[in-house]
Amino acid sequence: MKKILAPVMLAAAMSTAFAATAPATPDVPQLNAMAKRFSPTELRADTASLSAGDRIAIAKLIEAAKIVDTLQLRQRWSGNEALWAALQKDKTALGAARRNYFWLNKGPWSIIDDNKSFMPAEYAGIRIPATKPAAANFYPEGATRQELEAWMNSLPADQKEQAQWFYTVIRKGSDGKFKTVKYSDEYKPELEKLARLLREAAAATGNASLRKFLNLRADAFLSNDYLASDFAWMDLDSPVDVTIGPYETYNDELFGYKAAFEAYVNIRDAKETQKLNFFGKHMQELEDNLPLDAKYRNPKVGALAPMVVVNEVYGAGDGNMGVQTAAYNLPNDERIISQRGSKRVMLKNVQEAKFDSTLKPITRLVLRAQDQKDLDFDSFFTHILAHEITHGLGPHITKSGGKESTPRQDLKDAYSTIEEAKADITGLWALSYMMDKGQLKDTLGQGAAAERKLFNTFLASAFRTLHFGLTDSHARGMAIQMNYLLDHGGFVSHGDGTFSVDFGKIKQAVADLDREFLTIEATGDYARAQAMMKKYVVIRPDVQKALDKMKDVPNDIRPAFITAATLK
Repeated sequence: MKKILAPVMLAAAMSTAFAATAPATPDVPQLNAMAKRFSPTELRADTASLSAGDRIAIAKLIEAAKIVDTLQLRQRWSGNEALWAALQKDKTALGAARRNYFWLNKGPWSIIDDNKSFMPAEYAGIRIPATKPAAANFYPEGATRQELEAWMNSLPADQKEQAQWFYTVIRKGSDGKFKTVKYSDEYKPELEKLARLLREAAAATGNASLRKFLNLRADAFLSNDYLASDFAWMDLDSPVDVTIGPYETYNDELFGYKAAFEAYVNIRDAKETQKLNFFGKHMQELEDNLPLDAKYRNPKVGALAPMVVVNEVYGAGDGNMGVQTAAYNLPNDERIISQRGSKRVMLKNVQEAKFDSTLKPITRLVLRAQDQKDLDFDSFFTHILAHEITHGLGPHITKSGGKESTPRQDLKDAYSTIEEAKADITGLWALSYMMDKGQLKDTLGQGAAAERKLFNTFLASAFRTLHFGLTDSHARGMAIQMNYLLDHGGFVSHGDGTFSVDFGKIKQAVADLDREFLTIEATGDYARAQAMMKKYVVIRPDVQKALDKMKDVPNDIRPAFITAATLK
């Protein structure tokens, strides 16, 4: 859930109905109302088939995940840990409400309210910025993007790469000059604890692939070299499915370079995973038919990366903050993506909870009565899968002036918004393409009825995403899609806060928009990306009318990890 630095758009960004009326510093009832936008949900997973060794291992991994929470707090803001400690000493009702909402957001800024602070400007002697700092705690406080960029550009190539690498922070030395510090040094005490717990979990499990990954990841925490453990994670084939380490770069809103720590401790759903393997044989076919100039297509898509369906047992750090992740597509290291693609993990119990708690009530408000029957969990679930798969399709290397780069580096702070939107619309294009070819008849069906379910479910889900507010990269990407498809006739507004799909125009509009995203990435055109965002990352009046009707619909779920509590 990417939050990029986009001042122009943030000024026009939609906040929720609550945020429009909330005081500068919310009181107890209003903090509680803000928290209620996340529907409490019990997450459970079946542990009956776990071996005794795996039960010990998963308990160790849950213990490790709690350390990840500490690391992520520190990365999000330099004052976070001190503020959290002060809040825990506050025994008043207001202190309790602030503490509750702080933990939901992993900081003093409300994620779905434009990252605005819900705390006073100063608390317990700690000065709190009015909005989340774009630099988080990855760069020196007060350092500007321009001076950091100038410093990076002045470095030799190998040093510049390290300064921009996922697993380093930038600090100021005693001489006042910038310097690069490895995560293994910056977070050494916590990483040593994590390494110990992962090795203990490895010793307990009887699964060879899990043992290999955990030992290599323990090594990586101390060496700062994650490559071997990332490859081992790609090969993980275990009832206990774990993702732990620094991965997503969403919290770095200055450059989008630095990875935040997260953890997902899961149990694999073998039956559902097997159902998804049919996508594998179509990856090159999809790449070859992307609505993109052929010169930018990959003539040899890497071997199909693993796709797994899991049920989440515990989430921590960046994996349990604000809007809950329904699926993830990792790692982000282009060296691995170019060779193996990326691994897609689908959190089925999270997706089911979101569908029931948010999408069902939204559909009744934004779709016409005759279209509401088309809402379909399989279409919702499969599009999330397609979104994750299509992160791996399209351009991953750019060339300018004879030098190779990547879309992430070229598009800078715009990358996550464009990439999330590209994955959304490419996923929709891919499902429509496969449906036309009869390749999804055993999964989603085919023909007009199946198309209605796919596109109407996507339309309803668009409002679920926009309901988060435009501080999130997924929501900003969805704003682009919504407004473009309205402008090109694929979606139709009826003026009363309800919308429908024009089935005579939707496929062409989707293909045209997909071509635009893919071309921006293929050419690394930062100016074109910014222009698209400036035009489309807005909430127009007709869309706002629909969102206004959704004030009583939860924005998302707030998980209670019931199964995790039993694994001690």
